[in-house]
Formats: sequence, C-alpha cells, structure tokens
Amino acid sequence: MIKRIPLSALQVGMYIADLNNDWIPHNTQRRRGIVRSEDTLAKIHKLGVTHLYIDTEKGKDSSEGEPVEEVDRSNETLLQKAGELPPAGNPRTDRDAEIPVAIRIHQEAQDLVGTLLQDVKLGKAIDLTPIHELADNLQGSVFRNQNAMACLGRIRDKDNYLLQHSVNLSVLMSIFGKSMGHSDDVLHQTVVGALLHDIGKVLTPDDILHKPGRLTPEEFEVMKLHALHSHQILASTEGIGELTIITAAQHHERMDGSGYPVGLKGDAISIYGRMVAIADVYDAITSNRVYHKGMTPTQGLKKLLEWSGDHLDPKLVRLFIRCIGIYPVGSLVLLESGRLGVVVAGNEDDQRLPVLRVIYHTRFRMPIPVETLDLAKPGVQDRIKHAVDPETYKLNIAPFLS
Repeated sequence: MIKRIPLSALQVGMYIADLNNDWIPHNTQRRRGIVRSEDTLAKIHKLGVTHLYIDTEKGKDSSEGEPVEEVDRSNETLLQKAGELPPAGNPRTDRDAEIPVAIRIHQEAQDLVGTLLQDVKLGKAIDLTPIHELADNLQGSVFRNQNAMACLGRIRDKDNYLLQHSVNLSVLMSIFGKSMGHSDDVLHQTVVGALLHDIGKVLTPDDILHKPGRLTPEEFEVMKLHALHSHQILASTEGIGELTIITAAQHHERMDGSGYPVGLKGDAISIYGRMVAIADVYDAITSNRVYHKGMTPTQGLKKLLEWSGDHLDPKLVRLFIRCIGIYPVGSLVLLESGRLGVVVAGNEDDQRLPVLRVIYHTRFRMPIPVETLDLAKPGVQDRIKHAVDPETYKLNIAPFLS
C-alpha cells in the first residue's frame, strides 16, 4: 500500500515511493527505494520535504500514514470546493478567431526568448523594446480571449522546454493577474518578469542545464544559482521595472522558507513572487521533460492544493484555480455518457461547465466524429465525471486544441 507520511515519521527501513517534492521544478532528486541509513534520513531532511509517500509492501509501515487514495479524495474535495468560485472575466472575442493571432504571438515569443538568451550569453545588453512590445501583444490576446493562448500552452515539445516554459509562464501570469484585477502597468511588469525569469540559466553550465539524468546534490546547487543570476542580470539592465525584477527573482521562493535564492518566508515574499511561484510549479509539473512525464492539468491542480501552506500561498492557489478552471484548457475529461472530451474553453458563469471537443467513446473504445459541446447550454444533460490521462486511451489531444 502507498501511504503519505509526515517527514517526522520517516525511518530507516521504509521504502520511499515518492519524495513528493516536484514543487522544486528543477529538482531531479526523485529518489525511490529503501532508506538504509541515518545519513540518508539526514539528507532527505535537508530537501525541504514535509510529507512523502512510502510503499508498505516494500518496506516498514507507519501508524501515521494516510493511504494515497484518501489523499487523492481529500485533494479532489478541495478542488471541487475551489470550483465553486465563479470564473474571473469574460472573453471579448471568439476563441477560434483569436487562435491564429495567438499562434503568431506565441511563436514570436519563443523566437524572441531564444534570441535573447543567446545575446545575453554573448555578453550583449538586453534590448527591452521588443520585449515590451511582445508583452503588450500577449496581454492583448489574453484579454481578448485567454482560452486561445491557454490552448497553445498545452501543445508541448519536451526538447524545447526552456523556451516554451518561459512563454507559458508569462501567459499564466497574464491570466492570473487579469483575474486579480491588477493594473495594466503591474500586469505588464510581471508578464515581462515571467518571460525573463529563467534568463540566469545562460550562466548555468550546459552539462548541468541539459543533463538528461539525475543531478548530483552539487550540480543541483549550481542549478539553483540561476534565480540569483536572473536577479543580477535584470537588476543591471537599464530601464527595467522593479516588479519585473521581483517576479523573476522570487519564482523559487517558498512560504516555509525552504526556497531559493534568499530563503524568504511567508509575507516576506511579494504577492507577485507568490503568484509566479504557483504558476511556475504548475507549468513545470504538467510539462513533459526529458527526465519527467508531466501530470495532467487536474492532477497538477491537486498537487498545488496539497503543497499549499508549507510551500505555496493557499489563498492564491485557490484564486489561480479560479482563473484557469478546475478543468483547465487542454484537459481530457470523461463524461457520464462514456465519451471523452478535450476542454477548449472555460465557462463565463461556472468553471465546472467548460466547452469541450468530444473525440472518443470509452464504451466502444474508438474515435467518434468530433463535436463541440458546451456543457452550460440549455438542454445539455451530459456532465463531467472526472479528468483522465490521454495516455490511458493512447490519445494525442494536441490536434484538437488549435
């Protein structure tokens, strides 16, 4: 049986099934196996882990353990409660009309970030003019219809993670900030900060940055320096906004002080740092990378809720879920009818009733003619049972998102 236990209950002889530390996005120390020594216990205590999962069939049990099924039910209850919050903001234009514009802006953003990283690596100064223009265009697309940009964020290429993550994070911060009612200037600065948050990685050695396997503890310490380097590079850039620097510098800080580069705690982290931390973790854990299979969007949201309090701001996590929905764009959901649908747009009145593209029937285990289904329309009786992993049915949902 897989159980979640508090770190204080971990003992020599237990089998670790999951360190439960994906809230450290660049950490590849996902150790599994028997804890064989006190030295190993001491190393785990230094990771900032508060709860982890053990396999009682492969190692010692714990009276303080909670079965993984109960943890998931608890997280699902929290998610459904968050789903009771009304959506934030209505689209101004049709999603399908915005998609071609969003595709162009999304590609321009990846190209610009790639060029920028190369220029900074060569010692060139950052030219803010195209970055400001891009941020304005990105915000404009999100304000017209955030579903278009959100769809593109779910079309992933694991070999292009660094560029896509920077762009996706800026999209998520734009959606998040819009839902919070932030001013245009605050939105602009935080979007730029999200776009440039990983610029410090130009100073990370390539053999560490692109290592496909597990980082050693020493390599991970080098990797962590990128947040400090991002701060230093942006702080030395003439004309950059203060909130841009803060957003980039604090994206790995955590509520309990276990983050980096400074180890800020609680309200010492700015609201923008707490927001970008949530968006950064969400995008990282739902992305496929060389060493990491991404979770589904709904699984990712449950993890944000599980890590709330210790690592992430609980109130802001609930507001983040409110703005992207409990079934975020790009989710695959099972309907009561047995059909599967890809979420392509949120609902203006109830985030539990999104717009789907129905593509597959689980009872017949075969594709069906694609149909757009708005669950909020009068007369539509079908309802979502739960989200599912596309790999369960060997489905590629990317073609249905754009």
